Amino acid sequence: MSTPEPYPPRKPLSQSLLGGEEPDPRFTLANERTFLAWIRTALALLGGGIAVETFAGDALGPQLRLIVTLTLLALSILVSVGACQRWLAVERALRHRRALPLPLPAPLLALSCCLAALVLVGLFWPRWHG
Repeated sequence: MSTPEPYPPRKPLSQSLLGGEEPDPRFTLANERTFLAWIRTALALLGGGIAVETFAGDALGPQLRLIVTLTLLALSILVSVGACQRWLAVERALRHRRALPLPLPAPLLALSCCLAALVLVGLFWPRWHG
């Protein structure tokens, strides 16, 4: 029975960004799927910002519509950047056999969404019960 051949060496840029040894490909692919899930979330936020600007019309005043739109677009940017940083941090941890970093973007996104929902409920509550 033959031993598996080692992976070919990485290119210098990859090696300088990631370092360490090649992890089990299943872990790398799982990390990539998680990254893509964060990117889908960023795209949903981007689409939400575009939808608010395009379809909110009279439901929100012009200034409030701009604030909501820019907030959603900013969250989209933050989630995209956070996804990339998280992917790199997890990949490095896997390659150096260290504990995985805490998922900081998750609680920040959850708090942001809760805050946005509370603000919108506060804005629309008088219309619903007025």
